[in-house]
Amino acid sequence: MNRALAPLVLLLSLAFALSPAASGGFPGFSPTQFPIVQSRWPVQPVGWAFSIWGPIFLGLIACAGWGLWRRRTDPQWQAMRLPLTVSLAIGTLWIAVANVEPLIATVMIIFMAAAATEALLRAPREIAAWGPVGLYAGWVSAAAGVAMGAVLSGYGVLSPQIAALAILVVLSLVGVAVIWVCPAAPSYLFSLCWAYMGVIVAGLEPLNAAVVGLSGVAILKLTALSLVRRPA
Repeated sequence: MNRALAPLVLLLSLAFALSPAASGGFPGFSPTQFPIVQSRWPVQPVGWAFSIWGPIFLGLIACAGWGLWRRRTDPQWQAMRLPLTVSLAIGTLWIAVANVEPLIATVMIIFMAAAATEALLRAPREIAAWGPVGLYAGWVSAAAGVAMGAVLSGYGVLSPQIAALAILVVLSLVGVAVIWVCPAAPSYLFSLCWAYMGVIVAGLEPLNAAVVGLSGVAILKLTALSLVRRPA
């Protein structure tokens, strides 16, 4: 099984990258998928922010290919591969589920983000490993937050505004914890800040001062912590 992990990660990385085309794409949750229809969710980044998926897909494929070629039995790479396999396996099915069952998809993406973060924490200190995995873990954590915000407001648990503010705070706390434990992964910081910037731009028109302000504070806090924790 251990020897099979490296080729399995490569196969799953390819399947994950192809899943949008195979599943008809994912334009985002539709407000009509929920019992309470919202015009928009304040926690959702602007559309161009989702272009980061391109570098993520390419990075994961490159990471898996390099690992198979040069690090197939390396113990540190093997430790990273098991949670990464779990995350990619869920991710490969995620769009197909999200298009029909947003609640189940939200549960899935939470586990997907948790497994990706675990993979980052186990990743060897090689840019070929932590670079793509950090970018993926940060962005899929943000995507899990967006999904949770949609579900919380779509099912009437919280208003869209309160859900957005709560998710932004929780996401920043998760980011602080990950950066504190794993400071040598600037790609994780970048993808989280990219998500927050997307939320800021989306919240400028019409202006949502609370969401924009909280997102800006989160970027400053995460960046400052990363600089403080930067390895010598």
